[in-house]
Amino acid sequence: MPTHRGRLAVAFAITATILEAEVIGALLTGSLALLVDAAHMLTDAGGLLMALVAASLTMRPTTSERTWGYLRAEVLAAGAQAAVLLAVGVYVLIEGIQRLVSPPEVSSSGLLLFGIIGLLGNIASMLVLSAGRGANLNMRAAFLEVVNDALGSVAVIVSAIVIAMTGWERADALAGMLISVLIVPRTLKILREAGSILLETAPKGLDLQDVRAHILALPHILGVHDLHASRISSGLPVLSAHVVIEDSCFADGHAPQMLDELQKCVAEHFELSVEHSTFQLETASHADHESGTHD
Repeated sequence: MPTHRGRLAVAFAITATILEAEVIGALLTGSLALLVDAAHMLTDAGGLLMALVAASLTMRPTTSERTWGYLRAEVLAAGAQAAVLLAVGVYVLIEGIQRLVSPPEVSSSGLLLFGIIGLLGNIASMLVLSAGRGANLNMRAAFLEVVNDALGSVAVIVSAIVIAMTGWERADALAGMLISVLIVPRTLKILREAGSILLETAPKGLDLQDVRAHILALPHILGVHDLHASRISSGLPVLSAHVVIEDSCFADGHAPQMLDELQKCVAEHFELSVEHSTFQLETASHADHESGTHD
C-alpha cells in the first residue's frame, strides 16, 4: 500500500517555508487575511507533519499485539487535521465579523507580495501531492489542506488589489472570512469519513444485503449470519461471516472449494472489491452451540 512519504515530506518543507514568510508578512502589514492564512498554514504544516508521521507508521509490521499494525494511523491523522482546520475556520468567521465593524489599517502592497509568495508555494505543493491524492484518506486530507491554502492565498491577493484600488480595508476581513467558508465544508466531509471508518460502518460500494443474497445463491449454502464489513484504513475493506453449509460438504471434502467460492464472490461481484475476507463454515447443528448470533 503506497504511503507517498516523499511527497508529503516535500509538501511539508514548502508549507513550513511559506508559513515563516506569511508570519513576517502579517506582522509587517497588519492584515487579518494574511494573519489568518498564516494560522491556516500553521495548522496545515502540523497536519502535513501528522500525515508524514502517519504514513511512516502504516509501514510498520504487524505484531501479536497490533495485528493490523498502525494502519489506522492514517485515519486518526486525517481526522485530527480536519478537526484543527474546522476550529480555525470558526475562529476566522468570528474575527472577520469583528474586523468588518472596526477595520484596521492594512498595507496593500505588502499584502499583495506575501499573497503571491504563498500562492506560488501552494501551487508547488499541490503539484507534488496531486498524483497521490487518491491513495488514501490521509493523502486526501493533506491535499485538501494545500488546496485550501492556495484558495486562501488567492483571497489575500484579491483583497490586496481591492484595497490598493479603492481603499476599502474591509476587503481584508472579507477575504479572511471567505477562507473560513472554503475550509468548513471540506473538513466536515473528512471528519465524517474518518468517523465512519473508526465506527466500523459498512464501506460504500458494499451493500451487505446484496452480499448476503449473493452468498445464499451459491450452491450448498443454507444460511448466513454474523455478517460484518468495515475498513481498517481508507484503502483496506474487510469482511467476515458465518456461513452454514450442507453437512455433506464436510463429509465429501467439498468445504475448501466452498471457501474459495465465497472469497471469490466478495472479491469480484461488487462495486467495492474485498480482498481480505474471513468465513467460518459450519453445519446447521452448530447453531445450537453458539450464543449472541445475529443476522
